Amino acid sequence: MSGLTLGEAAIALGVSVDTLRRWDRSGKLRTTRDGRNRRLVPQSEVERLLDRPERVRTGDRLSARNRFPGVIRSVEVSGVMALVEIEAGPHRIVAAVTRDAVEELGLRPGMPATAAVKATSVMVETGHESV
Repeated sequence: MSGLTLGEAAIALGVSVDTLRRWDRSGKLRTTRDGRNRRLVPQSEVERLLDRPERVRTGDRLSARNRFPGVIRSVEVSGVMALVEIEAGPHRIVAAVTRDAVEELGLRPGMPATAAVKATSVMVETGHESV
């Protein structure tokens, strides 16, 4: 049986390979195995997942844990860049965006917004230790 490699399917779906492995283990994604025991994703599975309604505006897919709906608390524009602070439940998320993005989206304090986070790793360092 043929199919896409996890890497190919991840690109097609806009998620990470780790996300696909997690989906496979939880039953959200059906995979097959090749003769070398590598996971393959049938094209029909990619199409099924692409038809799901949780697409973000850009067409990329992010899991629910990467989306933080909230309210914009501040917009600080300086030069060509801006900092947008979103209060999302107990979280405060600050995004560095362009001035053009602020103007095009009409970002202003008090309006609802969702912080969509897509990163493979985030590291925070202090003078004492890394976390």
